[in-house]
Amino acid sequence: ANPRAYVDIQWNENSKPVELVKSDQAQIAVTGREDPDLQASQIGWDGIVIMVNLANHMKEATTQQIADIFSGKVRLWAEVGGPDTKILLLDRPRNRNIRDTFEQQLGIVGKIPDSTKVIKADDKVIKTVAGTLPPLSAVTFISMGPALEAVASGVAVRLLQVDKVEPEKPTVKDGRYKLRRPVLLLSRKEANPTVGAFAAFALSPDGQKILDVEGYTPLDLKK
Repeated sequence: ANPRAYVDIQWNENSKPVELVKSDQAQIAVTGREDPDLQASQIGWDGIVIMVNLANHMKEATTQQIADIFSGKVRLWAEVGGPDTKILLLDRPRNRNIRDTFEQQLGIVGKIPDSTKVIKADDKVIKTVAGTLPPLSAVTFISMGPALEAVASGVAVRLLQVDKVEPEKPTVKDGRYKLRRPVLLLSRKEANPTVGAFAAFALSPDGQKILDVEGYTPLDLKK
């Protein structure tokens, strides 16, 4: 602990943290993508999970099937082994790093149909998947933390296995679950003792525990 250091953590879903660091309005940005002008320190992982309604009997999908679903190539669940109903895609905002990573990893950059409904907040997209009628239709992608919390709370949603791998923190940590993005601290490249101390704390056992509690996957520091 450093009693002389004061950390003010701000969250706004409409903010652009990287730009705030570049304009000296913030010292650290937490994001999922590197920037060539800034120094990056990875502190954890964030799994990206595929969420459907619990009434949908599908329990798994391949990476290719997920790509086909979100690119609009597949429009019926029955085409990928699911129920005989139309697929209702729920997209996330275009300015979110999770969306960029999702598209890139599936090879569908720019291919999610423009007509797809976009839902910003995680809690709202979870409620939409759980409450959509008919309940079999909806599907979205979301960070693992709030998704696991929803399942644990009894919300009527299911998280699909991807390529026969269960979406959970151990599989995200060891890389078996492929849909994941790094949790990065971005700062200016010039040395800053406060930034360095904060990054060191984030990588410490106590810092990693906080990351775990907040729903992210800590780094495997033993490797």
